[in-house]
Amino acid sequence: MPTISRRSFLVAGGAAGISACASRGTRRDVAPLDIPNETRADAPLFFNAEERRFVSAACARLIPEDELGPGAVQAGVPNFIDRQLAGPYGQARTWYMQGPWRKGSEQQGYQLKFAPAELYRLAIRNLDAYCRRQFHAAFADMSNSDQDAVLTALEKDSIELVDVPGKTFFTMLLQNTTEGFLSDPMYGGNRDFAGWKLIGFPGARYNYVEEIEQYGMSYPLPPVGLLGRRGGRTRKI
Repeated sequence: MPTISRRSFLVAGGAAGISACASRGTRRDVAPLDIPNETRADAPLFFNAEERRFVSAACARLIPEDELGPGAVQAGVPNFIDRQLAGPYGQARTWYMQGPWRKGSEQQGYQLKFAPAELYRLAIRNLDAYCRRQFHAAFADMSNSDQDAVLTALEKDSIELVDVPGKTFFTMLLQNTTEGFLSDPMYGGNRDFAGWKLIGFPGARYNYVEEIEQYGMSYPLPPVGLLGRRGGRTRKI
């Protein structure tokens, strides 16, 4: 993956990411399953232990913690993805899934016969097997540089996995990671509004008309979510 600061990446895609999360949030397939309290926030709903380790390690490389603030793991993104896969989104409940399953172009969108939850499960199992063959360790136990090499190869579609295309999985994983980092905290990610603070997004404030066209200026008030200022707490790793 080319070198780029996560702030530059997220600022460039922040508006689109927030818009995508907001538009998806109006559909039944992403309604919050249950607003968890702090003691239950990390309780897995879909992932088994090895899958959770893989996703946490991958999220940590896609949006790492740095001098600008918490990364994806500290902001609860693996929890967000777990909850989404456990719900209607993970089962593709509102998608057309009847085939034909021909290989399409990128412009045609998702074309696989697997719902997102099944794609994650198959891809993670195949990727951990690949990593054990090539690096003699599961993905979560590899060095950061080796993890980056695997993710880059997935992005370039240069790893052949059984039954599932690696690039399609990488695209979904990156999209879900970005969504979790920039979504409203009520969905399990963006703890303490870490993503919104990074890009300067004020959240669900009812009125900031006077400030909206003051480009390049910091908004002076803290972010507010759909549940008010409850953003959860970022995790220390």
